Amino acid sequence: MTLAELTLAQWRSFDLAAARRLAREAAADVGGRVRLVETVEHLGAPLHRALVERDGREFALIPGGRVRLGFDLEAWQPTPEQVADYAECLAEDFAWSPDIKAHLADELSPPRTVELAAVLMAVEAEELTGPPADMPGVLAARGLRMPDPDEWEHACGAGATTLFRWGDAYPLDAAPYGGGDGGATGPRLERNALGLRIAYDVYTAELSSGGRAVHGGDGGEAVCGGYGRLREWLPLATANINPAMAEFVHGPDGEDVIDSFSVRPVLSLR
Repeated sequence: MTLAELTLAQWRSFDLAAARRLAREAAADVGGRVRLVETVEHLGAPLHRALVERDGREFALIPGGRVRLGFDLEAWQPTPEQVADYAECLAEDFAWSPDIKAHLADELSPPRTVELAAVLMAVEAEELTGPPADMPGVLAARGLRMPDPDEWEHACGAGATTLFRWGDAYPLDAAPYGGGDGGATGPRLERNALGLRIAYDVYTAELSSGGRAVHGGDGGEAVCGGYGRLREWLPLATANINPAMAEFVHGPDGEDVIDSFSVRPVLSLR
């Protein structure tokens, strides 16, 4: 098995000593060093978390394999509070569809099964240093690349099938932004199962390759617009791709707002 062929199921099957050995191999493959290997609980079972440092930046090991992505709206039932919140949004003309599931269908990627290679992905996203079209070349000069939409979504959810990486619910009395230093708490502020700081603040907005999706936030659009709690929190959903924003940022006017967007670099493994 090559490093790129590592699957999530295999990664889960290793004991901690084997996980540390593989993390050292991955670090050596990219010219980095292992900073941390630990075991956490995820989806009711142990999951290893491995962080590698390279050129002063932390990367998390993201196992791949055959994975299920997207959000199954047929199996999801909104809570009465979520339905009421969406109805209020609809009453204020902040909803594009009269049905909550139809609205989510426009914003979330559909259920699908894909094959992914294992990679190292940056723990923190970084701000764009140029127009979106220039970022593949900018990253390539550093031996990095952009994640594709499937890689981003898999890395965020780490196998979870819930609306958000932490579950289906969001607090109706809290806003989805702020770094915690102002008293904000909750699972959105915790690193995800694989060690990424991801989908935690709607004022972030991450780009992936292909120009079809914006992930992990909407730059604060829904919050600033007062669209209601559901639409405020929805940009943090694992499968949210925000197609309208993706079309805008990759269009002729997108170069004027690059300060509002970021990218999460990826190191390919062999």
